[in-house]
Amino acid sequence: MKFSLTWLKDHLDTDASVQEIAAALNRIGIEVEGIEDPAEKLAGFRVAKVLTAVQHPDADKLRVLTVDTGEGDPLQVVCGAPNARAGMKGVLGLPGAVVPANGMELRKSAIRGVESNGMMCSVRELELGDEHDGIIELPEDAPVGTSFAEYHGASPVIDVAITPNRPDCMGVYGIARDLAAAGLGALKPIAIPGFETKGACPVEIRTDDPEGCPAFYGRVVKGVTNGASPEWLQQRLISAGQRPISLLVDLTNYLMLAYGRPAHAYDLAKLTGAVVARRANDGEQVLALNEKTYALDGSMTVIADDSDVHDIAGIMGGEHSGVSEDTTDVLLEIAYFDPARIGATGRALGLTSDARTRFERGVDPAFLDDGLDLLTALIVEHAGGTASEMVHAGAPPAEPKVVAFDPALTAQLGGVEIPEAEQRRILESLDFKLSADWHVTCPLRRHDIEGAADLVEEVVRIHGLDKVASVALSRADGVARPTATPQQAMERKLRRAAAARGLNEAVTWSFLPTDDAAHFADGSQLWVLENPISEDMKAMRPSLLPGLISAAKRNLDRGADGLLLFEIGRRYFRGQGGASDEKPTLGVVLAGEKTARGWASGKATKFDAYDAKAEAMALLEIAGAPVQNLMVMGGAGAQFHPGQSATLRLGPKNVLARFGMLHPATCKAFDIDGPVAAVEIFLDAIPPKKGGGTFGRSAYAPPALQAVTRDFAFFVPAELPAGELVRAVKGVDKANIVDARVFDVFAGQGVPEGKKSVAIEVTLQPQQASYKDADLKAISEAIVAAAAKQGAELRG
Repeated sequence: MKFSLTWLKDHLDTDASVQEIAAALNRIGIEVEGIEDPAEKLAGFRVAKVLTAVQHPDADKLRVLTVDTGEGDPLQVVCGAPNARAGMKGVLGLPGAVVPANGMELRKSAIRGVESNGMMCSVRELELGDEHDGIIELPEDAPVGTSFAEYHGASPVIDVAITPNRPDCMGVYGIARDLAAAGLGALKPIAIPGFETKGACPVEIRTDDPEGCPAFYGRVVKGVTNGASPEWLQQRLISAGQRPISLLVDLTNYLMLAYGRPAHAYDLAKLTGAVVARRANDGEQVLALNEKTYALDGSMTVIADDSDVHDIAGIMGGEHSGVSEDTTDVLLEIAYFDPARIGATGRALGLTSDARTRFERGVDPAFLDDGLDLLTALIVEHAGGTASEMVHAGAPPAEPKVVAFDPALTAQLGGVEIPEAEQRRILESLDFKLSADWHVTCPLRRHDIEGAADLVEEVVRIHGLDKVASVALSRADGVARPTATPQQAMERKLRRAAAARGLNEAVTWSFLPTDDAAHFADGSQLWVLENPISEDMKAMRPSLLPGLISAAKRNLDRGADGLLLFEIGRRYFRGQGGASDEKPTLGVVLAGEKTARGWASGKATKFDAYDAKAEAMALLEIAGAPVQNLMVMGGAGAQFHPGQSATLRLGPKNVLARFGMLHPATCKAFDIDGPVAAVEIFLDAIPPKKGGGTFGRSAYAPPALQAVTRDFAFFVPAELPAGELVRAVKGVDKANIVDARVFDVFAGQGVPEGKKSVAIEVTLQPQQASYKDADLKAISEAIVAAAAKQGAELRG
């Protein structure tokens, strides 16, 4: 929320500087996100008078001006504005000044052969409005030579973040109230200019939906003249980031931004019959002010007349009943809507607005009469017209909340000692009413006060959050015990290891579009949210791969050549009885080019299934999995290519990981071009290390005797995975065989039909004494026998 210092001082009598105000706001819990000083953008622009204006000798639409800047000799300026003429006063940008609208630095230059020493500026170029048909025309009494920022009264703009529990501060007056309570000045009372009412309201106003709209007030003002807003009003709206539209619209926006009270003005000539707050009919449609048509249902509250819906209540008005330049009679509406109904309607329609932001958090139900009177008075003062009497349909909540409070809680909960008299002063300055026995009656606008703890928060923040001492948590003497669980320690280790291997960490949403989640559900029941942030974030992810695939696609679409992404997170499933079942998982996606093209390497190479397997094996080993015992089996899932994927298991049922190339149908579903390799490691399936409570490891003791290697070559069935043969060999004699690896695979001439030749190097490590020939022969015979059980035959 933005507002200017000038606007704040309309409501707060203070001499504090903008820096002092910003510091005070931070102290009382209203975070200042930034301060922008328009005077800095207007540096180098000054009030100037046009002395002469003649036709440019070489351009029909340009004029050559002689301009008095108040200092030294007049300057020559070339200008293309149609209203540039001798005798007028305007704003001159001198060489070196930067035009706020486009960032262009002004320089002395020649335009069509005529020297120009700056630029006469329009409203749009200085970001003071949208007008750009001509240059700014200042009044006759504007002092020539004065800095335009000083003449214009440019005021610093403060940008604050308002937490959702403080709708009372979603107006400048509410912020002024908090600052006054903190001792930064005196709060000015709301002054409602006097106006006369004439006759009853000619329009019937009622609420037929007391749950959604408990109170609906209105009156008619006839004979208004709609046009441009006065300068003071435009500047306040601009400081808040609003675009001035017309006087009537701007005044309703001013009421909302200044006092947190949304209101609406209807063109009376466009209404038919009674104006009613009611439930929408299923299928009704309304064309809103944002020029979009919305389909409504019976859960939504609308404002309608006898012929049509004119307003999505509390969110946005309709296009066809809005005021225009030709409007002469208006119906002013101010209401209290149920916050829950407003929030549900806004989410259902995907529609946000400043009004919705305030209504769904809860506006002040006690400010309906005064709010409508204030809006009426401003319209009568600036647009003329005659106001009718006010119509009251329904009534807003009027029962204040009473909280029993113990001032001793402030020290107990807030950690700061504050005298009882000061606590009483703070609460009363915020319009809380206190009895002698500390029963606190809350103002109706403070929807956030639920109990005594909330009152402690009010006292402490106004006293100053910076005065709360920073106290360290107590800790026992001695060496601190580790606080990370084994699972957390493993994830930290994996995160570092993956990054060290060249993978880039991604953090994706835990929510997915339903179709993406269903593609990876593998028959599991999805968690689908009833009230999602958006339709694209409706299902809890059953796999980390959809988010990583989408991240890879976004990067490839933006020109990335190759991507190595990983993420450590949770998968979500429905457990027994509907309970949440979360599975810690590591996902990896390899997409694009593995190596770029080059004079030595030739064409660029893509990632393949072996790259995915290498990542899976390396990360599993780092996670503590017994990789030497893993079995490579199929069944990676329908999302993977059936001939280029597999799983890594400890036994037939315990799947530790799946890896391989994604199925072309999966790539098509996620609209990603080219082959993609992926890995998913199920961290919860990795068995814990034996004696996992220890953090140390035994000292390295190299063997005293030299290892022995022996090579074996077998004919094996062509369909037998080499890993199965290696596993069988390793299991022959675990005391002596420390390693076995494939170093050659051959099929072709000399190899029987349906067979392949697999050569394995076996490493033997003697323990107490060197091997004798009989020892080696016995081990070799056992290896050949174990291979034979796999269908292998020792080559001659």
